[in-house]
Amino acid sequence: MKKLLLLLALLPAVTGLQAQTRSLANFRDFTGWHQDVPAMDTDSSVKTPFIIRNGYMVSLAKPQGHLITDASYENYRLQVEYRFPGTPGNCGVLVHASTPRVLYGMFPKSMECQLMHKNAGDFWCIGEDITVPDMETRRGPKAEWGVVDGKKRRIKNLTDDSEKPLGEWNTMVIECVGNAVKVWVNGDLVNYGVNCTASKGSIALQAEGSEVEFRKIDLTPITKLTE
Repeated sequence: MKKLLLLLALLPAVTGLQAQTRSLANFRDFTGWHQDVPAMDTDSSVKTPFIIRNGYMVSLAKPQGHLITDASYENYRLQVEYRFPGTPGNCGVLVHASTPRVLYGMFPKSMECQLMHKNAGDFWCIGEDITVPDMETRRGPKAEWGVVDGKKRRIKNLTDDSEKPLGEWNTMVIECVGNAVKVWVNGDLVNYGVNCTASKGSIALQAEGSEVEFRKIDLTPITKLTE
C-alpha cells in the first residue's frame, strides 16, 4: 500500500515531465529548421543534402552543411535516434550552435557530439571549449589545445563499444545544463564535460561524410543533469 501511495505521489511529476517533451521535427517537412550549405550559395543546381524519406529526416552527407533549428535552447535533454542505413561514416549533433561558418567556412560555432561510426560521443570543439577529466590523455598535450583549425579540438569519448551493429538504431542522449554537457549512447555514459564556453544556442545536424537517418529528435527541458 505504501509503495502504491508513493507511486501515485510521483505520478504528477513524471506526467509533467513527459508533457514537456516535444519533438523538434515533424518528419514531414523542415518546419522549425533552416539549412546552411555553402555549396548552394553560388550554384543553383546543387541540391540540398537534407531530405524527408519514408518518415525519417535524412542527411545525405553531400554537399556538406548543416540543418539548424530556428530556435535557441538551453537547459535540456535531447534524445536522438539515428542509424547508418548504408556505408557508415561521419556525422554529428551540434549543441549551442551560434555564429555560422566559423570553421572551414562551414561549421557553426558550437560543441559537436560526434556520431561518427566507432567514435560516437567524442566532443569536437568548434569555436567553443569544454573541460573533461583526464584532458591530456583524451585531447593531447595541453600546449596544442584549441578551438580553431590546426589545434587539438577533439576530446575522445569514454568508450567506443556502445554503438549497435550497422543498420540498427542508436540512441544518443545529450543533456545540457548551465555550462555542463553530458552524453550517453545506448545507455552508456560516453562523455561529460563542464566549463563549456557556451550554455545555449541552436541545435544542428551535420551532412559530413555518410548518409544518416533520424527517426527521433526529442527535447525535454530539465534543471539538473542525470546522475
